[in-house]
Amino acid sequence: MHVQEWLETVPPIAIYALVGVVIGLESLGIPLPGEIILVSSALLASQHGDIDPFILGACASAGAIIGDSIGYAIGRKGGRPLLAWLGNKFPKHFSEGHIATAERSFQKWGMWAVFFGRFVALLRIFAGPLAGVLHMPYWKFLIANVFGGILWAGGTTAVIYYVGVVAESWLKRFSWLGLVAAVLIGLTSMLIFKRKAKKAAHVRQEPVAAGE
Repeated sequence: MHVQEWLETVPPIAIYALVGVVIGLESLGIPLPGEIILVSSALLASQHGDIDPFILGACASAGAIIGDSIGYAIGRKGGRPLLAWLGNKFPKHFSEGHIATAERSFQKWGMWAVFFGRFVALLRIFAGPLAGVLHMPYWKFLIANVFGGILWAGGTTAVIYYVGVVAESWLKRFSWLGLVAAVLIGLTSMLIFKRKAKKAAHVRQEPVAAGE
């Protein structure tokens, strides 16, 4: 079943919890489709009034911030052996090449790597644990984590929600235009048919009149 179709069967409160938990686990370092769940939920909110986009964005932001913070604590305690363990468990996401790339980004950009990493799928998984492994000062990590999490989660929710509302509005407008066009086409066809029928009847009557 498609994510959108499945979410339609779930009550709003469960959707809020699901978004927060999935994004939190992804931010913690577990490869999950957090962005797909968030985008699908925001789009669903634009189509159904039962889902509040503000609550949805708040849950997503909370999940991102809390998940990253837990990931940071785990990374700081586990160190590099943790990255090796993750590499064995999730070789596609935590390969040595990916870890090396993320580490260079953190060493070069510091807090900005945490902030902008929220908008990059790969760094979104690495940000918390890797910042902890590299012993980034927590206050720096927290500032970048909070601002990045709110901007990414809240911004994504807002953009997708309003795009969905506009798209639905245009579709409704299009459906009304289609209905009006169908009516006009029907009336025009009827008038043309009547005109041709009247003309044909007139042509048939002329020979009769001439014969008289």
